[in-house]
Amino acid sequence: MKGQKQQFVTIKGTKDGLTLHLDDQCSYLELVTELSDKLSLHYTQEDGPLLAVRLKVGNRFLTKNQEEELRTMIRSKKNLIVDTIDSNVITKDEALELKRQSEIVSVSKMVRSGQVLKVEGDLLLIGDVNPGGTVMAGGNIFVLGSLRGIAHAGYHGNREAVIAASVMKPTQLRISDIMNRAPDNLVEEQTEMECAYVDENETIVIDRLQHLTHLRPNLTRLEGGI
Repeated sequence: MKGQKQQFVTIKGTKDGLTLHLDDQCSYLELVTELSDKLSLHYTQEDGPLLAVRLKVGNRFLTKNQEEELRTMIRSKKNLIVDTIDSNVITKDEALELKRQSEIVSVSKMVRSGQVLKVEGDLLLIGDVNPGGTVMAGGNIFVLGSLRGIAHAGYHGNREAVIAASVMKPTQLRISDIMNRAPDNLVEEQTEMECAYVDENETIVIDRLQHLTHLRPNLTRLEGGI
């Protein structure tokens, strides 16, 4: 309707508290002015149970000072407390950290006894891991060579991570916080690449690499791939 003032703040009640949808196209000053007015109009009671408030700010980037200003404004209404602030925007440092944790790091070398090779994302090692050597990755570990040392995948806590090697004869395998020693059923004459993963019983299992297609379909990251 002509002349109707645009609303920048929409407040919705939920069973867990309040959700505040904050417009991401208006200026920050317009936003806080309307938010203050609406909170003062509807939430002035000083007693009663605490209500958790979830802020959804869309594509708006909030500085630390702006976040604190919003938290202070909401806390001033006595029975309101900010639970979360959800934004679609991340900082450059956060984006770089996500990139580090998701990229594949390719290394061509031999990891000798006493050496530790550690990466944030997935590790593709073209070479061997000798007994006493250690490879660690925040994501998956793929060894195009012999794995005869220690491998620790998903050290950030990712139990979906996998370990694969052309020759799987480790002294120890670890995925996230789950560990096992050298498996007793390793055959001497291994003819195909094998992989290790955590099964539904929270146990590290070694199997044929081909099974990963069904067990971890998200390993294929190319969009539109077959």
